[in-house]
Amino acid sequence: MWYLNMNAVVAMIGMIVILALTRWWPHNKRVLLLAFNLCFLLVFSKKLFIFYVIYTLFNYLGFLFLCHAASWRKGWFIILIALNVVGVCSLRLFGMKVFEHPLFDAVILLGLVYNVLKVIDAYYFAYFFGKEARTPALDYANYILFIPTFTSGPILKFRDFMADTKQPYRLNAGQVEDAIKRIILGMFKKIVLVTWMTDLFNQMQQQELHTHESLFLMVWFYALIFFDFSGYSDIAIGFGRLMGYNIPENFKKPFQSPTLTQFWRNWHATLGDWFRDHIFMFFSRQAPSKATAAGLSILIMVLIGLWHGFSWLYFLYGLYHGIVMALENLLGKSTVNKKKVSRAYFLSRCALTQLIVTVSVIIYSGSEETVFHIYRGLFNWPF
Repeated sequence: MWYLNMNAVVAMIGMIVILALTRWWPHNKRVLLLAFNLCFLLVFSKKLFIFYVIYTLFNYLGFLFLCHAASWRKGWFIILIALNVVGVCSLRLFGMKVFEHPLFDAVILLGLVYNVLKVIDAYYFAYFFGKEARTPALDYANYILFIPTFTSGPILKFRDFMADTKQPYRLNAGQVEDAIKRIILGMFKKIVLVTWMTDLFNQMQQQELHTHESLFLMVWFYALIFFDFSGYSDIAIGFGRLMGYNIPENFKKPFQSPTLTQFWRNWHATLGDWFRDHIFMFFSRQAPSKATAAGLSILIMVLIGLWHGFSWLYFLYGLYHGIVMALENLLGKSTVNKKKVSRAYFLSRCALTQLIVTVSVIIYSGSEETVFHIYRGLFNWPF
């Protein structure tokens, strides 16, 4: 996490100042940003630098090949994506110590689950647009290695990033002010709120729990991860925009979502959008039937669960959300138009959605012991 390291923050501020001072040079955003991205990784970790240079070069060659491939395009498209997925899964298994090798270093996993999604998005673009998708190596490398969103997103779309790359570096006073306010808000969430909330959560969950305490911890942890991840997103969006790129929003009032389907369009929005765009595009390029949409909802949510971690808890988390979304599709209840229903109905649907999320969100703690301890507490009545 760059943003809790003052040296990293100062380095990004320095880069923004350099971009502002060289705004007369039309290619400053492209050339200087690549130099910054590479130097940043090199200083942070030589192994991480070497890995990402090789990883980016390999995928850029694959990207160019797919742009020009005249035959067996779909086959090569699937192979290139499969190689990335297998590679990332293998490295995660090394990180879990399922496999061991002296050359493996956990540092290479930093940001990899986010960057592989960007690599796959670029392959989709190459597959569907062919030679028109060709991009200079300089811009492709900046897309993969973009430091503000490197470790935890938001997930950048290849097409949007390339469109921003073509624009000269220009920021007005209002944009700078908004970006700085966004960074300060994110820092407050991450450093003040999350630190305090984590301490309280850890203290409470270590003791014997009763029903009301487990319920409190579920709600508390839900708020904690919201402030944690939305805080990171705020900082990344602020720094990204100060570097001349329009970083997409990751949280779009998720607590006002009247269905679970709409919740996943508003919570970690770039991740949900990525899976919907790429899975639906691959398996159902036409408007799917309710049954197909339901099946794809389960598949997408299981993949999102496993994307967060290779464990049966994350698998069940994804399956649980997928089944609820599948039922919403089958029953025609996947969306609610606020303007066409009563306020009471809309608020009740929002409350139901938040209840569905709250009972499962504790999975994000990443600890089976913590998860079971809190769930067991639900059935431990204080009287």
